Amino acid sequence: MSTHERNFPIVYIIVLNWNRSDDTIACLDSLNKITISDYKMKVVLVDNGSSDDSVQRLKKYNAGNMNIKLIEKTDNLGFAAGNNVGIKYALKNNADYVFILNNDTLVDKDIVNKLLKAAVRYKDAGIFTPKIYFARGFEFHKKYKKNELGKIIWSAGGEIDWNNVYGKNAGVDEVDNGQFGKDRETDFATGAAMFVRSKVFIKYRLFDERYFMYFEDVDLCFRYKRSGGKIIYVGSAILWHKVAQSSGIGSDLNDYYITRNRLLFGMGYAPLRTKLALYKESVKFLMYGRPMQKKGVLDFYTAKFGRGTIDNKL
Repeated sequence: MSTHERNFPIVYIIVLNWNRSDDTIACLDSLNKITISDYKMKVVLVDNGSSDDSVQRLKKYNAGNMNIKLIEKTDNLGFAAGNNVGIKYALKNNADYVFILNNDTLVDKDIVNKLLKAAVRYKDAGIFTPKIYFARGFEFHKKYKKNELGKIIWSAGGEIDWNNVYGKNAGVDEVDNGQFGKDRETDFATGAAMFVRSKVFIKYRLFDERYFMYFEDVDLCFRYKRSGGKIIYVGSAILWHKVAQSSGIGSDLNDYYITRNRLLFGMGYAPLRTKLALYKESVKFLMYGRPMQKKGVLDFYTAKFGRGTIDNKL
């Protein structure tokens, strides 16, 4: 590599696949159209123990000019550990930035350029998140006009509701009429699309694998923010998200991991008053909750983290 080339930042995009190669290939197709200028882009594709024909299909994928490294895992490691595999590879291979990207997303061709420009503008920030629209047909509601589809906000940054210990996506369900065009500081970046300076992972560690899935992104952001770090929402960088493809909204997986991990996150970061409220709520879940909520509470209090005790669901 020439000195001139090395002066360009190296961006590694991490895409995690688990039994959804159609989504992953569509995501890769959108990455193939990205405009690359003054940076080098590499893709790390981690197959998270798929039980279908994903690996065979991904090996046959025509990457064109895109540099793709496929890493195969034999088990489903979850979102946190699966992405950590890709992050470790990127850091070992001189990544300047790591872009965590859900496989059920479609990116705008200028997204990386926009995020890199934001990283230059905000030198004191280490984590960035783009404007994320619902992909057409994946909106929560069906109330929108045809010409509004593809412009419905799923996330314009993230805010923590400390009264209830939930991460809320700013702007969700709103039609974008330019009100989310300005950059601003935000509480957290969603793991669906998180653009991170490598030094953040080096200094503040990778995703906490106790979470397996859900809240690992918020946990990383709050470890970073607790030390004075800044997270920036970048209004000019955009992508589209096919929401909740991997686990399904309202599914047993949602119930279990959100219940358990909300306790894990809240007991670590929330104010004392909120911790007491979480404890009271967990007792109610044990008595009256749905089966997977009860299991999530029990696993939290018995420190059964990571995959937990629902192997048969994965």
